[in-house]
Amino acid sequence: MPLLKSWVESANSPDTDFPLNNLPYGSFRAEDGEAHCGIAIGDMILDVTTLEADGLVQMDDEDTVFAFGDWTEFMSLGPAAWAAFRATATEMLAKGAPDAEALTAYLVPQAGARMLMPFMVAEYTDFYASKNHATNVGTMFRGAENALPQNWLSIPIGYNGRASSVVVSGTDVRRPWGQLKGPNDDLPRFAPCVRFDLELEMGAIVGVPSEGPVTVTEADEMLFGYVLLNDWSARDIQAWEYQPLGPFQSKATATTISPWIVPKAALEPFRVSTPERERVLLDYLKEPGPMLYDIALEVGLAPEGKPETVIARTNYKEMYYSSAQQLAHHTSSGCPMSVGDLLGSGTISGTTKDSRGALLELTWGGKEPVTLDSGETRNFLEDGDTLTLRGAAKGDGYRVGFGDCTGTVLPALDDPYGGRK
Repeated sequence: MPLLKSWVESANSPDTDFPLNNLPYGSFRAEDGEAHCGIAIGDMILDVTTLEADGLVQMDDEDTVFAFGDWTEFMSLGPAAWAAFRATATEMLAKGAPDAEALTAYLVPQAGARMLMPFMVAEYTDFYASKNHATNVGTMFRGAENALPQNWLSIPIGYNGRASSVVVSGTDVRRPWGQLKGPNDDLPRFAPCVRFDLELEMGAIVGVPSEGPVTVTEADEMLFGYVLLNDWSARDIQAWEYQPLGPFQSKATATTISPWIVPKAALEPFRVSTPERERVLLDYLKEPGPMLYDIALEVGLAPEGKPETVIARTNYKEMYYSSAQQLAHHTSSGCPMSVGDLLGSGTISGTTKDSRGALLELTWGGKEPVTLDSGETRNFLEDGDTLTLRGAAKGDGYRVGFGDCTGTVLPALDDPYGGRK
């Protein structure tokens, strides 16, 4: 598909994340102090909440779909409404649109806009679905011969996380305290995390609820859109707590998502197939067609007051299991899914060292430090470090991107309990 031209000139640049082909959904703090729904177009935001209030946008018989300031209510209307609204927005912003001059009054510059959570996260589930990542981590802890758990090639492994700690890009992340136990320690101690890490992931957002098992095809139709996702991880806390039940506090500090939800429709031209299976999947997990996307991804790390170094580049197509498979598996026990459920892909890693999506892998457990452009090295994250995830699907003269997904590490509190006993 070629670039679709818009009367918003900045949307026609080959370098923007937000051409007319994209039209991602976000929330921002408007001049009235309230949260507003917006669509990114070039370097501007189309204020959808104000358009609705002025009667220029209406969703069927619903009067206040966008008045709440996030996209949760809109998601609940379902795929037909999503398609109709996207068609309307495309017509409004297309080059030659008859109402272009009037619509300029509803544009807000992205520069300086305070972005908010674009939807209400109902539940959060994180998966472990990149074979390269799982192999690397397994090799570190169990040796190459036992790198993958016996079930890994048959099932999308996941765990239920914390919806309450999902935050929007730009939110600072405080280094957590937790129970730590070194290999030579007899007992654990309560102390600030030392091995704080990032995880480069994609997040899939459920827009259609379910009450029982769904197929992979049905699961794909339930997905509203995608975000970049950084699942911050306290590796030393994780090492002590994860057996026998898996991550808990080590993953509860924060999960950062990009401010813009790229609708699934914008990613359709970039569909690719999952890798060839090394073990035949059970029927309920088999895909009827391509379910992954060709999305180039990167991670930048900037020490406080110093320039950024891109420490990893990879691609979403490296995943072994797609979001549709993950969602289908999630429902297979009868687990109901809700509008606003968020599914983390799990860390996305490629086959080369510079394509590993976490410092745990990049430094091979802290044994091989990463050298930054500033000359500093990193085994794990230090206070003041800013992490930025970026991603874009690249078309013919345009890109469909997500905007930056950023977070800065703040020092651990001196006393997390404030002296309370």
